[in-house]
Amino acid sequence: MILIVVKFPVRPERADEWVALAADYARSVNAEEGSLFFEWSRSLEEPETFVCVEGFRDSDAGAAHVGTDAFKRFVEQAPDLVAAQPQIIYVDAPDVPGWGPMGEIRPR
Repeated sequence: MILIVVKFPVRPERADEWVALAADYARSVNAEEGSLFFEWSRSLEEPETFVCVEGFRDSDAGAAHVGTDAFKRFVEQAPDLVAAQPQIIYVDAPDVPGWGPMGEIRPR
């Protein structure tokens, strides 16, 4: 699995545009064959920072992702909306299949 986490600092006055772009992009990525998950969150400490967490089946799926029209549109539009360069963590974890249960917390 390829695990990617990216923090996007967004210009406050462009936040509504960002939300629309991010929602459209998430729908497209989640529909990709090799996508395991793609989710957006908003930072509690920095409300203008959005975080995406994405997982792809393998490096081939990740390579296919960056070749999609959705990715190309996103990287074309995002520079007008971000306040600073996004920061990324990219991990190739071939032995990790995806999400698993957290042992420390269960519903009561």
